[in-house]
Amino acid sequence: MKRKTITHAARLLCVLALAMSLTTAAFAADPPEPAQPSPCYPTAVTRSEDGGEIRKMYDLGPEDDPAGIPRSDFEQEGYHYTLTDLLKQELPANESRQHTETVSVPSQSKDMGAVLALLPQTKEFITEDGLAGTLALKLDTVKVEVAGYGSSTKSVTATRTYPGLADQDTQYIPKSISDNGHALTLQTVSWQTEGDGHFTAVASYSGSATSSYVKGYTVTADYAGTVSRINLNKIRYVAIFEGTALEPAPTEEPGDTPNPDLADPTDPTAPVDPADPTDAPTGEKNSVLPVVAVVVVVLLGGGVFYFIKRRR
Repeated sequence: MKRKTITHAARLLCVLALAMSLTTAAFAADPPEPAQPSPCYPTAVTRSEDGGEIRKMYDLGPEDDPAGIPRSDFEQEGYHYTLTDLLKQELPANESRQHTETVSVPSQSKDMGAVLALLPQTKEFITEDGLAGTLALKLDTVKVEVAGYGSSTKSVTATRTYPGLADQDTQYIPKSISDNGHALTLQTVSWQTEGDGHFTAVASYSGSATSSYVKGYTVTADYAGTVSRINLNKIRYVAIFEGTALEPAPTEEPGDTPNPDLADPTDPTAPVDPADPTDAPTGEKNSVLPVVAVVVVVLLGGGVFYFIKRRR
């Protein structure tokens, strides 16, 4: 009798072990999500003058995964860009090239001595793609241009004397005169009596004169030299995006408003019918299996305990 009890208990324990293995399998039904590569960031970005192409350069080390380079479409400054090519370039250990940089500085004088004082003989530069070096001033490229003109207005006065007048009558006095190209008008007249009984008129005239002047100058010059960098086994990837000009969105007519109740069943943004069992997420279905397995294990364990106790 005791041996039969042990045999039945062993069978129930096997069933229990089988149920626990099913539970483990149920929990392992969902495979782990693959690890996402680390995002890569460009070291330089260039854009064509017409906006039709953008190039993004990525200098990656041996440990960097190029799968992290963004490849999705994007919109920028009225264009829609799509990746058309991804180039791979092996960079040399030491990269160098000749480079010319044009600088522009303001100046209050066009005197060459004052201009050269604004331009150092050498300058440190770093290019857009990260090469650095010391460039020297090219004296034959120095240019000075007028940056703009201004105007100013000032008052102009003049005095005229008219002797030998028979009486003090202003009709003999000119009402306007020209002085050095400026038109002046009569303002006041003073009279002086001469010895023979005649009069001398002293007339004062005034007006305005406008003149132009140079506001300032713009100095431009070129610096040239060698720029270089150490790449440390870097690999360059160049992502080329072609751009298409965006068209303005058409104006919707009042009758074109879609009916929200007529949702497209293929639209992922359409509302889900809670009564439709086919819309239940897969995760929710898989989460039911572990719960059922646990319930089975508990029921079997309780049955084994009750059976052994009763046999005793």
